[in-house]
Amino acid sequence: MNRISFKTDLCKGCGLCVGACPKGLISLDGSALNAKGYHPAQITDMASCIACAMCATMCPDVIITVEKGCEE
Repeated sequence: MNRISFKTDLCKGCGLCVGACPKGLISLDGSALNAKGYHPAQITDMASCIACAMCATMCPDVIITVEKGCEE
């Protein structure tokens, strides 16, 4: 299984990763605020992630880590 993690405390909620995901699996968490007062990015369905890393490539703050083929 692939795994994506976000450093949510550093996310500024710009949404570039949301638009970059070809599967539409990333959204901004409207129910949470980080320490900076932004809605951080989150993945909505980890099992459907193809680990293309487009989200991480687009992130200007390098807060996204993509791991392909991780074991749980």
